[in-house]
Amino acid sequence: MFTPISTERLLLRPARVSDTRALFERRADPVVSELQDWPMPYSLERAEAQIERSVAHDTPSVEGGFMLTITDHADSIIYGDINIFLEDDGRTSGIGYSITPAYWGRGFASEALAGVIDWLFDIQGISRAYAMLHPDNHRSARVLETCGFVYEGHAKNACWIEDEVSDDLLYGMTPAQRVEWNERPRTRPSTIELVEPYPTGLRQVIELGTHRSQERMVTPIVISLAQVAVPPYEEGFEGNPGDPRVVPWPRVIHADGEPVGFVMLQEPTEANPEPHLWRLLIDRLHQRRGIGKKVLDVVIEQAKAWGSESITVTWNPGVGSPGPLYLSMGFEPTGEIEDGEIAARLVW
Repeated sequence: MFTPISTERLLLRPARVSDTRALFERRADPVVSELQDWPMPYSLERAEAQIERSVAHDTPSVEGGFMLTITDHADSIIYGDINIFLEDDGRTSGIGYSITPAYWGRGFASEALAGVIDWLFDIQGISRAYAMLHPDNHRSARVLETCGFVYEGHAKNACWIEDEVSDDLLYGMTPAQRVEWNERPRTRPSTIELVEPYPTGLRQVIELGTHRSQERMVTPIVISLAQVAVPPYEEGFEGNPGDPRVVPWPRVIHADGEPVGFVMLQEPTEANPEPHLWRLLIDRLHQRRGIGKKVLDVVIEQAKAWGSESITVTWNPGVGSPGPLYLSMGFEPTGEIEDGEIAARLVW
C-alpha cells in the first residue's frame, strides 16, 4: 500500500476514479498538451482508462505507470499529476508530470518532483531516475534542473505521436548526482573575486557550465576563451586607422576562493568607447546564491575605473533568461534588438 507523500505545500496521493474529470480537462487543454506525448484530442474515455490502469495497483510496480494526484494538504484542490514508471525490477524509474495552467509558475511541479525523487531513492532504492521531454519544453526542463536532474542527451526522431515524430531530450539522476546536488552550496558567498583565467587552470574553468536549458542563453566558456585568443572585429565600424578588433577582458569568478563562473567584458576602444558586458556564466551548482549581482557590482566598478559613464549588455528573452537580473540592477532596454537579443544600458 502506497503511503501518500506530503511536502511543504502539497499532498501526493494515489489517483482515484473521482480524479478522472480533472485529468481529462487538464490533458485535453491544448496549452498543456502542446509539447507532451499523448495524442489529441484527449478523450474522457482515455482519461478513464489511464486512471483504471493506475488504480489497479496499490503501489508503483513494473506492470505499468502509477499515477499520483497532486493536491493541497486538505485534498480539496487538484493541481496536477505525477507518474512513476518503474523498470528493471524496480531499480530504475521514469517520471512524467503535468500541472493545470492556472497553477503554473508557483513551483508545484518542482516541489512534487522533489517529493517523488526522495521516495524513489530513499524508499524504493532505485539506482537511476530519468525523464524525457520535447526539446522546446523549456519549462519542464527547468523543473528537472531545479531538482538536480542532469542533461544526458538528444535523441533524434525518438517520440512518435500517431503519424508525427519529434526529438526527445533525456535527463537523468543517479544517487551520486543526487548527493552532489543536495550538498551544493546554498548560502551567499562572503567574498567575490574576478581573477585572470590562466592561473586558475583551464581545465577547471572549462568544466564550469550552466543547466542545459540555459545553454541557448549563455555561450560556453571554451568559445569565450577562443575569442580571447582571437578576438572578433567590431561590427559596423569603418574607417578606423587602428586595430578594429574588440579587446576582451576575461575573468574567472571566485566565490570564497572557489571557481564558480566566468565573466568577460569588451574594454572601451576607439571603435566603441562604451564597455560591454559580453559574457556572464554562473555554474549550475552555484546559481541562486546572489553571485550574479555581486559580480555585476564588481563589473560596474571596473567600467568606472576605465572612465566610462555607462555599460551595455544584451540578452535572449524567454524561460531562463538573465534579463530579470539585469533589469534588477538598473539596466534599461534601449529599444534595439541585436541578433535577436534585447539591448540594454546602465548609466551612472
